[in-house]
Amino acid sequence: MADDLLSQLRQMTTVVADTGDIEAIRRFQPTDATTNPSLILQAAQQEARRDRLAEIARRAADLDDALDAVAVEIGSEISELVPGYVSTEVSARLSFDSGATLARARSLIERYGRHGVGPERILIKVAATWEGIRAAQQLEREGIHTNLTLLFSFTQAQACADAGVTLVSPFVGRILDWHRARDPEADFDGERDPGVRSVRGIYEHYKGHGYHTVVMGASFRNSGEILALAGCDRLTISPALLGELAETRGTLERRLVPLDAETRTPEPLDEAEFRWHLNEDAMATEKLAEGIRKFMEDQRKLESLLGELRRG
Repeated sequence: MADDLLSQLRQMTTVVADTGDIEAIRRFQPTDATTNPSLILQAAQQEARRDRLAEIARRAADLDDALDAVAVEIGSEISELVPGYVSTEVSARLSFDSGATLARARSLIERYGRHGVGPERILIKVAATWEGIRAAQQLEREGIHTNLTLLFSFTQAQACADAGVTLVSPFVGRILDWHRARDPEADFDGERDPGVRSVRGIYEHYKGHGYHTVVMGASFRNSGEILALAGCDRLTISPALLGELAETRGTLERRLVPLDAETRTPEPLDEAEFRWHLNEDAMATEKLAEGIRKFMEDQRKLESLLGELRRG
């Protein structure tokens, strides 16, 4: 009998858990784990964490201090369960401020250090805006690894590779959402999924030009999208879909295979080119803005929770 699909996927792709749920991470034993403001909010709302959150909130200098303390505490717990990277996100409020992003990222790394977690274990997540990419480029020069998130377009992916970021997280499911909303009768299964096609194009471009930036598909709506990207460098997957893959048997075919690198890389995009090409892509422009707003919505909920706990 064939192995389960999750076991086969692990043989060709690094499996990453897209969650802040400690029990789910224990169950699926991923190599890495990613978090974001929405996932940190879910973890923080667990009743078992309430007393500890209250303690953090009361000791914090302000809400920003409390937010980062909570994210790093949860990230540090996760780091004890995974052998690889833990991704922790800079506030979405700073998505268009390179200087503030740099300061916040350095602060997060310092906080992890006080928890005994070295910078080699952390990926600082930054939105793939022009300002976020510039901040990430500087962080990489300082030896701080970055994960560029909310990535919906080839333009963003090209600029991230130009900047030498460690990893990009192209979003599959949110691209599909946009296209389905505009053409609900279309068949977007398998290879026709526009999110899958986007990640495949980025992967082939990176491998074909010898970029070292890791491609990690993210934001999956169904297991079919994951199977269509088998062989991608990394895939970050929710506990629900990890469970589905673990319970399903069959033969998994590798779909993404590295190409021989060409000797010449394209000219880097400048700011005007980046902004123009992104503006021409309605889907990427809309989903990037929406993603930043959504992360901020959940961050504000966490701020409200911590504010209540500070007041006791």
